[in-house]
Amino acid sequence: MEQSSSAGPVQIVSITDDHKFVLDEKKLKEILYHKRAQGRKISLVSIAGDFRKGKSFMLDFFLRYLRAKNQKDWIGKDNEPLKGFDWRGGAGRHTTGMIMWSEPFLMSLSNGEEIAVLLMDTQGTFDSNSTVFENAFIFALTLLVSSVTVYNIMHNLQEDNLQHLSFFAEYGVLAIDAYHTSPFQQLTFLVRDWQFEYETSYGFEGGEEILTKRLQIRPNQHHDLELVRSRLRQCFRKVNCFLMPHPGLKVTNRRDFDGRLEDIEKDFKTQLQGFIPELFRLDNTNFVKEINGEQITSTQLFEYFRTYCAVFASGDLPSPKAMLEATAEANNLAAKAVSKEFYMRAMEQHCGGDRPYIHPNQLDVLHKEVRRQSIEKFRCARKMGGEEMSQNYQQDLDNEITELYLNFKKHNDSKNVFAFSRTPTTFISSMILCYLIA
Repeated sequence: MEQSSSAGPVQIVSITDDHKFVLDEKKLKEILYHKRAQGRKISLVSIAGDFRKGKSFMLDFFLRYLRAKNQKDWIGKDNEPLKGFDWRGGAGRHTTGMIMWSEPFLMSLSNGEEIAVLLMDTQGTFDSNSTVFENAFIFALTLLVSSVTVYNIMHNLQEDNLQHLSFFAEYGVLAIDAYHTSPFQQLTFLVRDWQFEYETSYGFEGGEEILTKRLQIRPNQHHDLELVRSRLRQCFRKVNCFLMPHPGLKVTNRRDFDGRLEDIEKDFKTQLQGFIPELFRLDNTNFVKEINGEQITSTQLFEYFRTYCAVFASGDLPSPKAMLEATAEANNLAAKAVSKEFYMRAMEQHCGGDRPYIHPNQLDVLHKEVRRQSIEKFRCARKMGGEEMSQNYQQDLDNEITELYLNFKKHNDSKNVFAFSRTPTTFISSMILCYLIA
């Protein structure tokens, strides 16, 4: 299924003048409930990092790869402008908040199952307009909802890049202790404009060499630095690094540069063709989004987005413990949403829309069976937060199913043309009487 001509970047999280974040639930729902995504497992590939470091520019090559559907010449023609997420050269910030591509891409796993792949761009951090909380929020939400996060950095992998992960190392310790599973999936450091190719080669091989050196624990190292290093590979199931060359002076110095390959250095194009296909490898066990060891659907991801944004709504960075509690809450909400959706779809198939009228007794039997299956689906879902939390959400599910049933019942009654007269005989008699009066 091809992307529509109207597909484009959509702002799902925006920033107010007083530095508060607002989640646009309507726009997010339109993306996650898109016909290509609804009910499918999902992969969310995002990019984060400092401002004005070419994140949106790189993301548009991700788009080009997905549009080409694994073709060998996916990188495009030399004179073809680069389109998709908005980007431009210069010193000022361009992307604000969080932006997602409006339509998912479908990719098939080795077993034939189709998954929905989404791309997300994020506001550059550490510019003169952003607060410490904004930077933390952007990075936190990106890591929490993504299956693959590309951490875009310039020139070298520095100590401050690792320090930005210290909060997540602490959160990861709590999550591992509580649920015995890594809370995050894949973190890929993308080092741009790597200048020391004579020492360490471009690509993943050189990146692994640099990463190993930076994560090495040394004697007398400060406890905080040691903690980040010792926990990073525990908290993320996969951590890797890619060294990317400079794209060329035409890219960085020309105001009229529009992304044409003919203006980009050959080394950069060569490394792009090694980096991007590897990032989207379907045999990568971290490619499909998982939470608590369970692959999730777009419906579930919507609930996680909502819950995480609510936790950050106060304007203060929550504690790792609060984040863990929010994850457990979102986990139960997601299980409830999937079970509720199951009930609605099953009932719609039998008595929704233009389906014929069903006798009330038959409808009640149908409701009870579908309700049982829906509750069982919730119970069997792998959940966090303990039995008490699960029971509360199960009760909420049961209450919402009851409300849905009453609506289905009313809709079914409206299809009964004999309802006002109770019996067909009375109905026919009324019709004859109306005829005689006329």
